[in-house]
Amino acid sequence: MGFPSAISIAQRWVAERLGAGEPAIDATAGNGVDTLFLAKQSGARGTIYAFDIQAVALEQTQERISSENAGPLATVKLIHRSHDGMAEEVPSDHHGRIAAVMFNLGYLPGSDQVVITNPASTLPALQAALGLLRKNGVLTIVLYPGHPGGHEEAEAVEAWAAGLDPLTAETLLYRFLNRAKSTPYLLGIIKK
Repeated sequence: MGFPSAISIAQRWVAERLGAGEPAIDATAGNGVDTLFLAKQSGARGTIYAFDIQAVALEQTQERISSENAGPLATVKLIHRSHDGMAEEVPSDHHGRIAAVMFNLGYLPGSDQVVITNPASTLPALQAALGLLRKNGVLTIVLYPGHPGGHEEAEAVEAWAAGLDPLTAETLLYRFLNRAKSTPYLLGIIKK
């Protein structure tokens, strides 16, 4: 048995910090896996904001949420907008109260990979996410360097995270060192 995947560790880190009823954000809804995970963690009193620029991603996320019948879920608000607009979309009463923000960068799984995340929108989104987090809130970013544009985005995200003031945020990389450089990996940030 090997080490857990980047996605498994991201969910573990979020599970340690997202309490019942707390709001959270899936910054890249994709096929809804993280959105559903957040909705289960937060429970019936919580609110989850799920962003994606592709309508098909939001449709897949809604289908995943609707087909789930394992206990109470948080209210899920699907937002058809780039993640860099999250500060405008999340109500002001949740600013500074978000317990977790999850990013899975790259492209929609199963798609033609034409629409991808990129540093021009991802870096402002990360900065907005950090501002929305509560103290001790967690930001997880799964990076996918194996597709065209992915390596450049991963480098830009790492540089952004490395430049954060250690008095305001802790940053950590979870990465396999003896696998291909294209293997997905995780960056985690805790807001102090």
